Amino acid sequence: MKPLKPQQQKQQEGSRGSEKNIGPAVPAVVEEIVGRTGFRGEITQVKALIQDGRDKGRSMRRNVKGTVRVGDILMLRETEIEARRIRSKVSKGAYT
Repeated sequence: MKPLKPQQQKQQEGSRGSEKNIGPAVPAVVEEIVGRTGFRGEITQVKALIQDGRDKGRSMRRNVKGTVRVGDILMLRETEIEARRIRSKVSKGAYT
């Protein structure tokens, strides 16, 4: 195999985007199920308590695809970005 030039090495390393800055996965315990979101309700929003790493003890909202229950452990690849709150859709005459 032919050795790569320095410029080609950088392109090859950088092709994964920001993944190279991501450390090991961090465990988080599901504290509360907030609700369902997504176009068809396939995403569950949960509050999770970070168990390890730089943000240990922080509670944050995350979106989870698939089945999830209170007490489950999620392995988070990053703990900096938090999910937006779910806005409820209320029709005009619903509570009249």
